[in-house]
Amino acid sequence: MIITISRQYAAGGSDVAQRVANALGWTVVDDALIDQVAERSGITPEEVASLEERVPSFLERLAQSSALSFPEFLVSTPEVLEEPQELKLARITRDVVAELGRRDRLIFVGRAVAAMLAHDTTSLHVRLVASKEHRTRLATERLGVPEEDAPQVLEDTDRNRERYHDEFYARDWNDPVNYHMVLNTELLGVAGAADLVVTYARSLGW
Repeated sequence: MIITISRQYAAGGSDVAQRVANALGWTVVDDALIDQVAERSGITPEEVASLEERVPSFLERLAQSSALSFPEFLVSTPEVLEEPQELKLARITRDVVAELGRRDRLIFVGRAVAAMLAHDTTSLHVRLVASKEHRTRLATERLGVPEEDAPQVLEDTDRNRERYHDEFYARDWNDPVNYHMVLNTELLGVAGAADLVVTYARSLGW
C-alpha cells in the first residue's frame, strides 16, 4: 500500500502528505528518498532534490548523445563516456523506490514515483493543483520566493517537472487520467484535500 503525491509547485504537496501520514499512521518518504539517492550517487542531497527541475535541454541531450556516438569528434577522456548525471540519478531513484516499495504504508512526494508505479495496483496516485495566483502568493509568503520572481519560478518549475516525466517516463504529468484523485488545494484547503485522501484510503481498507 503506497500513496504518491504529485504536485504543482507551491500546491502544498508536503503539507498534504504529512497530514495524510499523521491520520493513517504511515511514513512520508521525502527527504529519506533524497538522502538515499544522494548516498548512492555520490552527489549532494541538494542536487538530488533539484532533479525534477533540472532536466537536460534538447541541445544538452544532443551533445550527450553525440559524445557517446561520435567520441572521435571530442577530446577523449573517461568523463565523455560516463552516464549523464540526470539519467544516472533517475536510474538510482527508480532503484531506491523499487526497494522501498517492498515495504508498506508509505507516502511518496514527487520524484515521478507515480510514473514509476503507474501499473502497481496497490498504489494510490494523487495530484494536487491550484491556480497560479494562489500558488504565487504561497510561494512568496511561505516558501520565501521574492515576489517579483515568483511567477517565473512557478512556470519554470512546473515546466521542468513536466519535461522530466516526458523525458524519462514518456508520461504526461498534467493528464488527470494518470491519477486516482486530482485535488484543488486552493478550493479544498490543505486539510480538506488531505481528508479526502484519508477517507478514500480508508475506504480501501488501508
